[in-house]
Amino acid sequence: MRLNEIVFNDAKPVEGYGPGFFRIGGQVIEGAVITAPSGTRTWGGLDDVAALEALVPETDVIFIGTGAEIAHLPAGLREQLEQMGAGIETMASPAAARTYNILLSEGRRVALAMLPV
Repeated sequence: MRLNEIVFNDAKPVEGYGPGFFRIGGQVIEGAVITAPSGTRTWGGLDDVAALEALVPETDVIFIGTGAEIAHLPAGLREQLEQMGAGIETMASPAAARTYNILLSEGRRVALAMLPV
C-alpha cells in the first residue's frame, strides 16, 4: 500500500478533540469553534448566525457539529442559511470533524462549525 502525505492548503485540519476543546492546526480552542479557509476562531454556538453567514461566500458546504450527539438545527437557522445558498450538513461533532478533514484533503471548499463534545 502506498501512503501519500496529505497537504492542506489554507485551511487547517481537525487534529483532535476532547471534553470541551478542539485542536485544529496545532492550536487548542476551548468551547465551540469555526474553521474555514479564512481561519479558525471561537464560535458563539447556534445563536451566532452572523458567523455562519460569513462562511457562505467562501464555501460550498458548511458542516455543523452538534456536540456528542446529532441534533436538528433550529428550523429558522437552516432556512436562513439555505436561502443564502449555503449547503448545510448537520451531524455529531466527531463525525463532522472526520468528514470535514476528508473533503478538505480533497481540496474542497468546506467549513466547519462545531459545538464541543
